[in-house]
Amino acid sequence: MNIKATALALILAVTVTGTVSASEIYKWVDEDGGIHYGDRPTGAASEERLTVRSRPTDPEAVQSQVVARLNAQTTMAEAAANAPQGPSEEELRAEARERAEKCSTYRQRLEKFVHSRRLYREDENGERVYLDEDETLAARERVQNQVEEYCSP
Repeated sequence: MNIKATALALILAVTVTGTVSASEIYKWVDEDGGIHYGDRPTGAASEERLTVRSRPTDPEAVQSQVVARLNAQTTMAEAAANAPQGPSEEELRAEARERAEKCSTYRQRLEKFVHSRRLYREDENGERVYLDEDETLAARERVQNQVEEYCSP
């Protein structure tokens, strides 16, 4: 080979190895079962040679990923800032009125259940079906729970 061909081959070899790099890594297992890696052979019986290939980082690809990630974060931050921050004062007042009405209704019902001699319900024909003692106690307990739910702060 002449000098020009040798120089050209050397430049080509440097260019090719600059884009894709391959190095040898050795992996082995010690007596305790621990796995080890190294760049030099150890001569261990369990040693195996691994070939690792790598490429140089593409700065433009990294830059585009960073920009895309920043854009996504900005979009999410803007969406969070524009999202409603919970119920409005009007909704809170309406909810408070509804709770107060239910509290009043259930307190009246509980008072009626406590002071009535007998409780009843109406069947599908509109006729009264009187509750026995266990059913009465269960009905009073249900109304008491509703009073606690809607009348407590």
